[in-house]
Amino acid sequence: MSQENVEIVRAVYDEWGKGNFRAGVDLYDPLVLFVAHPNMPEAGHYLGTDGIEGFFRGFLNPWRNLTFAADDLIETQNSVVAAVHQQGIGRESGIAVEIRFFHVWTFRGHAVIRLETIPDRAEALEAVGLSE
Repeated sequence: MSQENVEIVRAVYDEWGKGNFRAGVDLYDPLVLFVAHPNMPEAGHYLGTDGIEGFFRGFLNPWRNLTFAADDLIETQNSVVAAVHQQGIGRESGIAVEIRFFHVWTFRGHAVIRLETIPDRAEALEAVGLSE
């Protein structure tokens, strides 16, 4: 299942790279938990598909030409760690921004039950029981 999950996550980032942020919504369990790390913008816990939708609506609003790419995907038994490269232009400032961070996607069967944003690789790997 883990390699299948990697391909699923890769397909989501391929779409997010095109600016299609609706991609992957069908993967979320109705009680999915999204965790934005305390050091990340909009930090907090967002429950369910409505919670994630609300988070992303607020997160995406100040950007134009925003894209996400997965530079590397690491599989574990039930999770995929994605090294994420985010690029965008501030809607009001016009400033181009590039950020690198990690997403941890946790699956139960074919459904994503948790998606977490983590600023550094060591912490992301630790979240899935791996080390550098």
